[in-house]
This record gives sequence, C-alpha cells and structure tokens, in this order.
Amino acid sequence: MYAVHPAAVSAELAQFLDLGGYAWKPVATTADVTAGAPPEGWAGAIIRLGGGDPNSESTGGGSGTDVAWAVARALREHAAATLGVLVLVRGNALDELTMRDELFDDFCLDPFHPRELEARLTHLAAASSGGPTEIIEYGPLRINLDTYEAVVDERPLDLTYMEYELLRFLASQPGRVFTREALLNQVWGYEYYGGARTVDVHVRRLRAKLGEENADLIQTVRSVGYRLGTYRWR
Repeated sequence: MYAVHPAAVSAELAQFLDLGGYAWKPVATTADVTAGAPPEGWAGAIIRLGGGDPNSESTGGGSGTDVAWAVARALREHAAATLGVLVLVRGNALDELTMRDELFDDFCLDPFHPRELEARLTHLAAASSGGPTEIIEYGPLRINLDTYEAVVDERPLDLTYMEYELLRFLASQPGRVFTREALLNQVWGYEYYGGARTVDVHVRRLRAKLGEENADLIQTVRSVGYRLGTYRWR
C-alpha cells in the first residue's frame, strides 16, 4: 500500500492511482505514518509538495510544504530503508528539492503525465526491491530501464521523456509494426488528445538523435506506421 500526502488527494491523482490498481491511503501528518501504516508496511510513498491546485502559480511554500517534508522524513525513519519516496513538485518550486536528497528517491513534475508517473513508480519499486538492472539491447542500441538512459554505439542520447518512451516501446517489441494511433494510445496515454502528426514529429527527432548511421533503426511502413528493426534480438 502507498502512503499519499496530503490527505486531500486531488481528483486526478486519485483517478490515476485507482485506474492503475494501486492500493493507497492518505497520510495527513507524521503521526499517520505510524498509526495508519498497514500490517505489511508501506510499499512506497507519493508526496505532493504544497498540495492544492497544481496549475496554480503559487509555489506552495510555507507550512504546507514543511508538513510534506516532515511526513517524508517520518516515512524514512519509520519504514524500511528500501521504501521508495516520490515527490510531485511544480516547475516553479524545484528549489524545494535542494539539500533534501535524503528524503526522497525520485520526483515528477506536477501537473504530471500519467504515463510518466506510472513509469517512475514502476522503476522506483524495482529499484527498492533490489532487483537486477533491466536493459533492452537491440543492435547498437542499449536502453537502461532503471535510469531512463539510452545509448547508441556507446554514445549517450539526449532524449526528452516522450522520445525516450517512444524509443523504449518500439525497442521492446522489435520488428512489430505499430500504427500511429496505437503508438498514441500506448505511449502518450489515455488522456492525450494530440493527432497522428505528434508521432511523426517524435520519430523524426529520434532519427536525428540516433544519427545518420543509425536512423534506419526506426523504419516507416508505408500507409501503416512504424517499427524498430526487422530482425530478432541478438
């Protein structure tokens, strides 16, 4: 079960957790960390700095943020060392993370993209369990699923989150052809309303970053969509 702060969980976060099948419980204060802990202990925690409306211009500072960090500290002290803590933070409040590395394991910008938050929670859970590093390899391409890093011919790729997700998704099923609509649904998620051109733009940027010698890793299937490669895993 996940501990989620503040107790007044926003509608979009509650929907994300419920649709994703996450068992969760609101945690309002440090006392709730111990008093409200499930018998098996907390599986992880999501701390939303400031609470309230993530679209607001306010940084959410003051007592609300102080309580959030106090809850994070209590989770660290009460729970096992493997507990993963993820912080949701607005772009104009990133300074709140400075000098607090020991209180959280990862952060996600708020308002969050459901696919990004899901990926971060998945990898946070894997890292907390101490499991082996997951690597996707295809020809000259290597993708580290734990660190969100990709390299081609040992050259690091500077990818945006969605470029990384698109490359990861295609590389996880090499040779399989996906329509643009399928890629929009699987990579961008159910809340995205962009058109098929979004996929074309991201593919073009990915090819440019892969470089001229590796651009053909992502192939266009005329009148259908895209695939990565044509041969099986090595």
